[in-house]
Formats: sequence, C-alpha cells, structure tokens
Amino acid sequence: MKITVLTENTSHCGLPAEHGISFYIETGAHKLLFDTGQSALFAANAAALGVDLRAVDTAVLSHGHYDHGGGLKTFLALNDHAPVYLSQYAFEPHWRGAEKDIGLEDSLRTSDRLRFCGEETAIADGLTLYAKNGAEKAVDLGSFGLMMKRGGALVPDDFRHEHYLLIEENGRCALISGCSHKGILNIVRWFAPDVLVGGFHFSKLPLDGRLESYARQLAGYDTDYYTCHCTGVEQYRYMKQFMPNLHYLSTGDVLDC
Repeated sequence: MKITVLTENTSHCGLPAEHGISFYIETGAHKLLFDTGQSALFAANAAALGVDLRAVDTAVLSHGHYDHGGGLKTFLALNDHAPVYLSQYAFEPHWRGAEKDIGLEDSLRTSDRLRFCGEETAIADGLTLYAKNGAEKAVDLGSFGLMMKRGGALVPDDFRHEHYLLIEENGRCALISGCSHKGILNIVRWFAPDVLVGGFHFSKLPLDGRLESYARQLAGYDTDYYTCHCTGVEQYRYMKQFMPNLHYLSTGDVLDC
C-alpha cells in the first residue's frame, strides 16, 4: 500500500499547504481518495505529484467538516465515476463554537455519487468503514469547542459523523483516520492496527505529563503511527520523545506500508 499526502497543514517540499488533509491511497486492487482538504488545493497538488484523480475508483470522507470535505465539489467535477462514501450524519450542521460554520457544502448532499454509511460498511474486499458509535471509550477529551445542532440548538459534537477506513492487505491492516475525534486512545484500542494514519486531535493540549501519559500508552501498542494535521507539530515533537513508533506526514510525502 502506498499513501501520497496531497495536502496537510505543513509542507517541506515546496508545494502549498492548508489546514486539512487529503490522502491518495493505492492498494493492490484500488486507487482511493481519503478526504479532500478544505479547497481545490488537493487537486492542484495531485497534478504536481503526478497523481491522476480521474483514475480514483473510490473516495471516502472521514467526517463532515470543511477541512476534510471542502474539496468534494472539485473532486466530483474532476472524476465522473468514483462513489464517495461518507457518514449518514455528515451533512448535519457542524460549528466551531457559535461563530463559525465548519460543515460541508449543503448543495452537494443530493449528488447521486454519494454513498451514505451507517455503523459498518464493506466497500470491497479488504476495505471496510467503521463508525464505532456507542463503543466504549476509555478516554473522553470532550469536543474542544466543536458543536453540532440538535433541535435548533448548538450542543457539543458527539462526532457520530466520523468513521474510519480499515484496509486489510497481505496479512496486515492499516487504519486511516481523519481527526480521531472519538479519541485516538480509544481508536487504537478498538482496532489495534499494524499501521495507523491520521490526526490525533491533540493540538490544543499542553506539553505536560498528561500528553506524556497518552504518548506512552500509544507506544505500548504494536502499531506504527503516521500522524499529521490536528495532532499539532509541537505536540508531535513532544510525544516523539516517548514514541519511537511515531512519525509525521506533510504535504507531498509518500508512505509505503
């Protein structure tokens, strides 16, 4: 499996970056797009990296936030056939506090290319989406000010619109996560994958003993972590002291796993 980072918050290769993620994933049988960043930048970077988005056969949106699905309209225009898998709750209203709408473009919800998913969706052999809503959480860090609307009122987001892509190939499993809002410590316990790729949503946490404890717990799993985006660069550097199995992915990076 090969993962090319089309966009992420940081870049060391000269390509532009933005807050958000988009991954192009090649397996033995599939060409996947996982998230689309917040704009059309993922497509421009794909062209610069020699990635043909027209050849993508399957797309996945990890959750219903603009920095992961903002480029959806661009993808639908560039690629005329790939289904897009997303949560049945992805188009619900999502906000940061009461000030900023961070949801998806509502006009796209009627596209016949969208495949709305529940708790578990088998896309193809070796490709499965899991929501894990209702699964036991050992750690709950709250919503970090991210909100959803219920009955017209803003309440803390429960992230029921987030799901995770499990890729099983050649006797190994890789879990691809967007922001891990339901808690990276919970997610790795639920799946115990060989490889985990995605954000940890730790960027608001101070560099202290609590973050060290989380890092040491994650390091205890036989998992290689490739993180990015909402983990936070400073948090990554701090955690790296305690996690030799932790690595950072930036725009333009290519990972073979």
